[in-house]
Amino acid sequence: MFLPEDFGIREITPIFTPSNADTHQKMIETLSIFQWTILALTALCIGMSKTGVQGLMLLAVPYMAMAFGAKESTGVILPMLCMADIIAVVYYKRIADWKVVAKLLPTAILGFFVAIFVDRLIPTNEFRQLMGWTLALALAVMLWSELFGKENRWMKRWWYSALFGLLGGFTTMIGNAAGPVLSVYLLSMRKDKMGYIGINAWFFLVVNLLKVPLQIFVWDNISWATFSLNLTMLPIIGIGAWLGIGIVKLFPEKAFRRFIQIITILSVAMMLI
Repeated sequence: MFLPEDFGIREITPIFTPSNADTHQKMIETLSIFQWTILALTALCIGMSKTGVQGLMLLAVPYMAMAFGAKESTGVILPMLCMADIIAVVYYKRIADWKVVAKLLPTAILGFFVAIFVDRLIPTNEFRQLMGWTLALALAVMLWSELFGKENRWMKRWWYSALFGLLGGFTTMIGNAAGPVLSVYLLSMRKDKMGYIGINAWFFLVVNLLKVPLQIFVWDNISWATFSLNLTMLPIIGIGAWLGIGIVKLFPEKAFRRFIQIITILSVAMMLI
């Protein structure tokens, strides 16, 4: 999983870990101002990211890991992602290309179990580098096809969607960081602004809901106490979603695509650092 030191941040010993909190009240009493601040900013970023302002989640992941612990933070983040996914799907409910979602889901689910299997066997940094270079290659092909007007022939191959589904499932299970994976895929497919947002909303709603039982029963990262904490962040997630919808409306089609490209390039670069 993505560790804080992967982003140049030193992990501190968390005051709170989800698995050992008995009640919501006890949890609130143990949280520091720093942890509440990071949690609130993350909730805001999640809301904005899910309704169109992509890339903000990757900025929040390392700080959540520092505040709550690398593995434990994924269980704190996931229910907030699900809440924001539901808001995004309700707003963009009629905008989705289900053929694209269906191509990605089977291998995305396989990616969950690959992540569980390798979690204890292989250093995370090696997988982060591998995923980063894979995405960098796909991103380079996408940019080359746009600059020179060449068609990306890979996207017609059966393994193209399967590969991105697998990478997406693996990265979202390990560190809730599949945004860049799906961004590269959808940008290479040349989806328009609303198509891009709609597919993102539906794909991640399904994927994140499927991850919940694994986080509860396999990694023991989600409890009633952590979910109660997530509920306190729901208003902030809602504010973030509202801000995201407003910001997306300001972007013309071409500018939105350039914005997503820049954010994706930065996200891939962070994986390689």
